Amino acid sequence: MTDADDFCPTAEDGAESDQQHPLILQRVQEEPKSWQTGVSNRLKKNCSCTPKKAKSKILGFVPIVKWLPRYQLKEWILGDVMSGLIVGILLVPQSIAYSLLASQDPIYGLYTSFFASIIYALLGTSRHISVGIFGVLCLLVGQVVDRELALAGYLPENSILSSNDSSILLGNSSFGMDCDRSCYAITVGATVTFTAGVYQVLMGIFQVGFVSVYLSDSLLSGFATGASLTILTSQFKYLLGLKIPRPQGWFTLFKTWYSVLSNLQNTNVCDLVTSLVCLMILLPTKELNDRFKAKLKAPIPFELFVVVIATLASHFGNFNIDYGSGVAGTIPTGFLPPQMPLWSLIPNVAVDAFSIAIVGFAITVSLSEMFAKKHGYTVDANQEMYAIGFCNILPSFFRCFTTSAALTKTLVKESTGCQTQISGIISALVLLLVLLVIAPLFYSLQKCVLAVIILVNLRGALRKFLDIPSMWRVNRVDTSIWLVTMATSALVNTELGLLVGVLVSALCVLARTQQAKVLKLGRASNREYYEDVSSYRGLQTHPGVAVFRYDAPIYYANQSLFKKSLYKSAGLDPLKEKSRVMKFKKKKEKQQEVPDAKPTHEDEAGVTLMENKSLRSVVIDGSSISFLDTAGVNALKEVRKDYAELGVKVVLAQCNTSVLDSLQRGGYYPKTESDGGEETVIFYTIEDAVRYVQSLSAANGDHDSKC
Repeated sequence: MTDADDFCPTAEDGAESDQQHPLILQRVQEEPKSWQTGVSNRLKKNCSCTPKKAKSKILGFVPIVKWLPRYQLKEWILGDVMSGLIVGILLVPQSIAYSLLASQDPIYGLYTSFFASIIYALLGTSRHISVGIFGVLCLLVGQVVDRELALAGYLPENSILSSNDSSILLGNSSFGMDCDRSCYAITVGATVTFTAGVYQVLMGIFQVGFVSVYLSDSLLSGFATGASLTILTSQFKYLLGLKIPRPQGWFTLFKTWYSVLSNLQNTNVCDLVTSLVCLMILLPTKELNDRFKAKLKAPIPFELFVVVIATLASHFGNFNIDYGSGVAGTIPTGFLPPQMPLWSLIPNVAVDAFSIAIVGFAITVSLSEMFAKKHGYTVDANQEMYAIGFCNILPSFFRCFTTSAALTKTLVKESTGCQTQISGIISALVLLLVLLVIAPLFYSLQKCVLAVIILVNLRGALRKFLDIPSMWRVNRVDTSIWLVTMATSALVNTELGLLVGVLVSALCVLARTQQAKVLKLGRASNREYYEDVSSYRGLQTHPGVAVFRYDAPIYYANQSLFKKSLYKSAGLDPLKEKSRVMKFKKKKEKQQEVPDAKPTHEDEAGVTLMENKSLRSVVIDGSSISFLDTAGVNALKEVRKDYAELGVKVVLAQCNTSVLDSLQRGGYYPKTESDGGEETVIFYTIEDAVRYVQSLSAANGDHDSKC
């Protein structure tokens, strides 16, 4: 940085610069269109129907119709079948296990994974993601289900509907008089799922798939990690065989731990021993799978082995009868007839369903785009909204709960050779075999084994805590968002964590515009390029001309900060100067009233200070100003006016068309020559602006700006 080494053109350069004219560009004049014309054109575009357009819409809405005829059977079928079988086998124990989180019977988890796999294969645009049960969404659904069960009067140990509760269901003809706790639980879960699916489809219709960009990776990661802590806590009662209700409201983490610690004396020894044995088996074997996943063609399904062995041990050891161990219970075969959602319940769950819809869509789109980028194809965010929406709406009639893409199963699916969503159909066939034939064999499966499976699958999310130091070194703002979202989701409330994360992210973006500083620019010695003098060496400045840049939009929230920063960087605050002049004039008037008074040294210094200001012109580089609002335009007008009163010229350079239009509409540029028409000159380069203000100084006989 060489502020003292002022850049002065030579006489030869000055002669050449006098012959140069500022760059002039002709703006394209847009034809004014009335709103009636705009509405008419949009209606014609969206409501007209031609055979070609109808075909395109159908192919776009059902992508499988487009890619299935081009399916490369010989090259792809082996990988799809292999990945479909592996994921299907993994889905069996996980679907049963995650039903606990959603407060549902195991059969409904199998239904959910089966329908979601088929529907996404038909409507999804990603080739690799696995759509099914996701732990965070199961937790959110389970919290709503438990709340509504409590409001309906069901107690955790109840299994038969009381006489008061039966009246709740009379308004819906699809329900009979007898509906036990399990029946009402899945009714609530299906209603939440239906409502969330409707939200997602509506967002797809209105083309608001862009909302996913407001959920950053750090926000989603923090939310998932916080929810994982809640899930971890919620499963301890199953590990210990405790029969305690799930707490409702805020601070559920603390309430759950208090209940668990208060009931430790009621621990079921059989469940505790089984949990420890399963953990000792699954933790190292899952680590082995992760360690050697590059060498293994497919991960070894240790979870399924544990489920089979534990079920056999529980059955022949009579764990349920002799030791009171909680088991999965009756799992029927086949499918239940479709059932309508409970319409009267929708107002109660509408807010919860909206947060579930946003989380499910954001996770699905994030994973879809991540794997699409990795494998070189594109996904349609709005079509993904349709796909995940119908993965919730249609299965909700068959007693299913909310689904989305799941990272763990997607990674397994991709690593085992998946090429298309044919693998999803293969996984659905595996689940269909279980539903029709094998499901009743899991009757004696202990719930503590399912809880262990959930805990083991939380390892990836909990490992994020180890990454905090490296995340902090990379980006402190993103890490702060992660920490706040995680802490709120885990310690206060899961849904509130998502809202707080969005608000904190927005505030961080706002804070960045608040913290932007005006930078003083200098010119490179060998070309017409200007950069921050505090960041680069050897930049040269012009005598009497200061060039500044502001790296943020100027709007109502930061316009005063912009002016303060500009005045500070320029070393000349016009407001303080005017105040000083007024004080000086008042002192001078008082001195004139006293004939014998002599001017003090301070007064003479003040006069000298006012007369010897070297700043004559200010050039503001607008290339980094993305937009201006009314307050921003007024701020620039005030800067120009305040400096003009001190004889300092202010001009703008390199403004984009949006900023130029805002300046024009805001009356920044005078319209007539009597108002100073020369100020309507628009400078497209900083160099043109500098030459212009230097020529004005030379014309006014200001020799300070000359060499």
